[in-house]
Amino acid sequence: MLFSRKPLALPTAETALPGRARPIPTASVHYVSGLPLEAEAPAGFETAVFGLGCFWGAERLFWQTPGVWLTRVGYAGGLTPNPTYEEVCSGGTGHTEIVEVIFDPAKVSFAALVKLFLESHDPTQGMRQGNDVGTQYRSALYFASPAQEQAAREMIAAYNAELAAAGHRAAVTTDLAPRTEVYLAEGYHQQYLAKNPNGYCGIGGTGVSCPLPPVKVG
Repeated sequence: MLFSRKPLALPTAETALPGRARPIPTASVHYVSGLPLEAEAPAGFETAVFGLGCFWGAERLFWQTPGVWLTRVGYAGGLTPNPTYEEVCSGGTGHTEIVEVIFDPAKVSFAALVKLFLESHDPTQGMRQGNDVGTQYRSALYFASPAQEQAAREMIAAYNAELAAAGHRAAVTTDLAPRTEVYLAEGYHQQYLAKNPNGYCGIGGTGVSCPLPPVKVG
């Protein structure tokens, strides 16, 4: 990843890079599962979008989770259409690095994935994750439905309470917003740590557990 200092403020529509009309090339298949990388979610499956710093380690975290059918990394939450990695890292597109997760809710709940998300990075750091500094490393959760939004808001509130009880002074800064366009990253970023097992992984949490919501009966 790129470690040099980056802008810590998001660009505006006037200052964002122009991008391009066509998607940038990416991989054709998932390196681990062999599934088509751009496969549509099967009937009954759901999609979630998480940003928790460097997407290399974040993607491995999710593809190793039982019930997750497919993962792919990309850029979301910005202004520039079809950005490149270098453009995102410049801070000029407004995107953050994300993992798009397609999962079977009969095997793993959205709440369980949010718990994994919150516990696997420090969502209180704003435009950074540890030594990775810049707008592309900000914590983000882009929900795909009102049910996902409600669950995410409730769990973030519960996690804020747990952080405060543990003595953390900062609250969660996660960019929680409706899902918009997700642009897939270049092929070499897809499943990077499966191809490069000793590669950089920035995953690391606060050490505070996030409670799961009670299971609804009836």
